[in-house]
Amino acid sequence: MWFDACKCTIPCPCSFAQPPTYGDCDGVLLWHVREGRYGESRLDGLNVVMLASFVGNVWGEHSDAYGAVFLDERADEAQRGALQMIFGGQAGGWPARFNEMFGGEMRGMEFAAIDASIAEDYSDWSVSIPGKATARVEALTGPTTGPGARVEVHNLPGAEVGPGQPPAVWGRVTAESADAFGFRWERSGNSSKLIPFEWSGPDAA
Repeated sequence: MWFDACKCTIPCPCSFAQPPTYGDCDGVLLWHVREGRYGESRLDGLNVVMLASFVGNVWGEHSDAYGAVFLDERADEAQRGALQMIFGGQAGGWPARFNEMFGGEMRGMEFAAIDASIAEDYSDWSVSIPGKATARVEALTGPTTGPGARVEVHNLPGAEVGPGQPPAVWGRVTAESADAFGFRWERSGNSSKLIPFEWSGPDAA
């Protein structure tokens, strides 16, 4: 599962391959591995968080793109190596393409305690790295949304988890903060989306 909490208004224009609401964007991104492996290393239940920022259309002409990554401290030595290979882009596939969008400029990478929660019915989702970053989100709803239904978009032209993935579920950020690697903000009311994903490749699944 993947989700973000970003600076843009709802819905985030970046998801439609358009420039962000205010011309630039930053946010908290989470990848949660429900089931997965890299070679012989199982990665079930592990998390990766990224703080990211850019100016312009991240899918086209953009600049000043940079990020910082937190890897799940619960990972053992083999799992840590696997996470670094995948999310550092060395394993190829979509994560490598995603890293290219940020020009390979990373302000830092460290292992940290990551507490992530995604409701089974997608009613809410959250992530917390104590003292570093938080994001709490409620699924978007309204007076004409059916009971238990989710606001979804199929075939996003700007899906951060790559092409051919399930629909995105839209949410509203109730609290978001960052204070690490030069990223600093505290806000609420902005855009979020939750997207299940499935990646595979010669060395990872």
